[in-house]
Amino acid sequence: MDKALREVEAELATRWGETKLEPSVARIAALMDVLGDPQRSYPSIHITGTNGKTTTARMIEALLGAFELRTGRYTSPHVQSVTERISLDGAAIPAERFIETYEDIKPYVEMVDARQEHRLSFFEVLTGMAYAAFADAPVDVAVVEVGMGGSWDATNVIDGDVAVVTPIDLDHTDRLGGTPGAIATEKAGIVKQDATVILAQQPVDAAQVLLKKAVDVNATVAREGLEFGVVARQVAVGGQLMTLRGLGGEYTEVYLPLHGAHQAHNAAVALAAVEAFFGVGEQRPEPLDIDTVRKAFAAVASPGRMEVVRRSPTVVLDAAHNPAGARVTAEAVGEAFQFSRLIGVVGASGDKNVRGLLEAFEPVFAEVVVTQNSSHRAMDADELAAIAVEVFGEDRVQVEPRLPDALEAAITLAEEEGEFAGGGVLVTGSVITVGEARLLLGRG
Repeated sequence: MDKALREVEAELATRWGETKLEPSVARIAALMDVLGDPQRSYPSIHITGTNGKTTTARMIEALLGAFELRTGRYTSPHVQSVTERISLDGAAIPAERFIETYEDIKPYVEMVDARQEHRLSFFEVLTGMAYAAFADAPVDVAVVEVGMGGSWDATNVIDGDVAVVTPIDLDHTDRLGGTPGAIATEKAGIVKQDATVILAQQPVDAAQVLLKKAVDVNATVAREGLEFGVVARQVAVGGQLMTLRGLGGEYTEVYLPLHGAHQAHNAAVALAAVEAFFGVGEQRPEPLDIDTVRKAFAAVASPGRMEVVRRSPTVVLDAAHNPAGARVTAEAVGEAFQFSRLIGVVGASGDKNVRGLLEAFEPVFAEVVVTQNSSHRAMDADELAAIAVEVFGEDRVQVEPRLPDALEAAITLAEEEGEFAGGGVLVTGSVITVGEARLLLGRG
């Protein structure tokens, strides 16, 4: 099975990677057409934004599952295995089923390839696989995260009953635009006629664009801070205790086993999305069953997002890869852990705002070990170190090109504080770095 899965991955790897795009949904629409439009056989919740999409999708999935709906979830990128991207009933699709789905749609993929100027990309084929797998299951509802942007993203051949927009910030500016407003113009493409739009807190220019699009397509809008939001939160063992205001009323004493204010806001967005899906606040005035909501949130997991993978010293993994994500992670680490000395391990992609990422972490890292992951997109460790020295100063930067050596060096530095002094390690900078570190540290 492992060999067969590797063969499928090798075939997929011959296609355009996720960083090479031709902004069009023509190819994926052609694939859906020859497959019989499987994406139209179930309702869907479509999620875009800059940060928090995957965790919000996992929360939505957990809530829907707790209410006994069969779910399909499509998210990207994966942390360790490509099968993670397609989830059925809250678990990654089994390798055998992943392979079967690929083999089932492969003849149709080749048919579309032959008719198009460019072959279907890696992401487009995976999107087709997800939509086909969901129809085959069959699922009661699909939870779908965009790959990038919105209007021309491959996922945007669905008409989401609920469109969710997590906080918009600057990322992929070469493709999406240089301001939150410009980026929002692209992301607003997932808002469809007569849908319900759940908006996390947004920059003013982004909010204006999204609201205008909602008006244009007669969509109902619910905004964080107005129609729903976080009423209160306090740090708890292993996470936080929240009071959320949803579209149907307050939900008290909701425990979430994830750290950080940003995760509470993700939870509020997820709750509002599920309420909207069930018609709460519009067709039905009563809130969702509080015990079911509590049970769902208590079971949420989000690998590689403020995830503790070791103790003595504590090692935390977080996939922050842009300045906005790094800022909320730095704040969350300070709130959730009382580290006397925090060592950073950073491996980033070369196409990201690496200086902004490092500047966000500078106040919380005593020292930083710069490294690189195995991806072809990884920034060279020496190049990353040169930027880190400008941000942190030479005395606070150590270079270890191999990730195993970087982890060992950071753990050694944290242990210098002594067994009870509270040194810690945060591994961050890229989903790929976090996934590889997770494997090295015995998770997954």
